[in-house]
Amino acid sequence: MSWLSRITSGLKKSAASLTAGLKSAVGLGASLTPEVKEKLEESLLAADVGLPATTALIKALEKAGVPEPLTEENLKQALAPLIAARLPKAQPLELGKKGLTTIMVAGVNGSGKTTTIGKLAAQLSGQGHKVVIAAADTFRAAATQQLQVWAKRADVEIITKPDADPASVAYMAQEHAQKAKATVLLIDTAGRLPNRADLLAELEKIPRVLQKLNPQAPQHTVLVLDGTLGQATLKQVEDFSKATPITGLIVTKLDGSAKAGFLLALAEKFPQLPVHALGFGEQLEDLGPYQAEAFARALLDL
Repeated sequence: MSWLSRITSGLKKSAASLTAGLKSAVGLGASLTPEVKEKLEESLLAADVGLPATTALIKALEKAGVPEPLTEENLKQALAPLIAARLPKAQPLELGKKGLTTIMVAGVNGSGKTTTIGKLAAQLSGQGHKVVIAAADTFRAAATQQLQVWAKRADVEIITKPDADPASVAYMAQEHAQKAKATVLLIDTAGRLPNRADLLAELEKIPRVLQKLNPQAPQHTVLVLDGTLGQATLKQVEDFSKATPITGLIVTKLDGSAKAGFLLALAEKFPQLPVHALGFGEQLEDLGPYQAEAFARALLDL
């Protein structure tokens, strides 16, 4: 299955919910009547697009116009570019042309963070990169065990030190990766909730210790978001950003979500944050590049 087909199949739950609403809206009039717009607003809000993005989208639709008589296909085709323009920008994880690129990965427990690191390690290794994983989520033994399985599968090195200070594991891994002439270091961090100030402080500390070895490290700090939570993830972005500068996002579990429209709310609130990749399942091939146009069309079942 091509990656574009995977995006389409992965967004089926969200698309089914949104397109059912669009169908109902079209049944209310032959043009963009107030009743049609009201039903359209309801449908977008139900898809977790959020009120500001929904309002902006309907205004843009009024301005762009929809061919009459109004049909479901006409409405979808008119909405697709407007949705794509309001989604987060797509940006692949850029790796340095030489030397080591350090990527720190954060996220709450259950977000798919550790699995995402494993998939990234396997994919990057498959592309010819020399990858090292740092198991700096020392608060959860299962995270280290999970990463060890992925490291073996990807045939990459993993640095572990159970019960150690997470920042010391990150430092040790950075030092080792530099000496080993690795090209990518992926650092797993403890799954955090905003009410754990001690764990957020650890997240703040890791970049400080890395910068003793390389002032530019980490080159990326990626936050992994659970797509099934919808707009609830906006608070996570806010809270994690207070602890350390987030440079980009990876959104997982979208195949289990009917709330994929929340990416529009995300872009509305954090327009500076790109999305690097999307996750649709547990398999290695279920993580791939995010593309706004493909995402918009899949969301509309086009």
